[in-house]
Amino acid sequence: MIDKLIKPVSKLLDKFIPDADIKQKIAHEIATMSERHIHEIAKAQIEVNKEEAKGNWFQSSWRPATAWICVAGFAVNFLISPLAAPFGIVVPQADTSTMLPVLMGMLGLGGLRSYERVKGVGK
Repeated sequence: MIDKLIKPVSKLLDKFIPDADIKQKIAHEIATMSERHIHEIAKAQIEVNKEEAKGNWFQSSWRPATAWICVAGFAVNFLISPLAAPFGIVVPQADTSTMLPVLMGMLGLGGLRSYERVKGVGK
């Protein structure tokens, strides 16, 4: 894309600047200016990526919070409810049909992330 922008400028230089040395110097300056600009944009994007990688409390806490909600649902269904039933206490059951896909997806992704760390990817 840069070449598409530089070539028309170079043709304009041919029309308005008769001296070949000055023309080449200006064309080189235009080409290097665009390269420097691209390099600066890339460096700025890297800095943005670094800041985003640090994350914040919400970004780093949603997965553990979701896991704890699933654990609480399973605790109600398989621990609290069975222990309360002999005493005549009815505890509403959590819907595991919606919790299981979420939990299994998270466990699967966590397993893949652990595999990546063992292989040394994305430390």
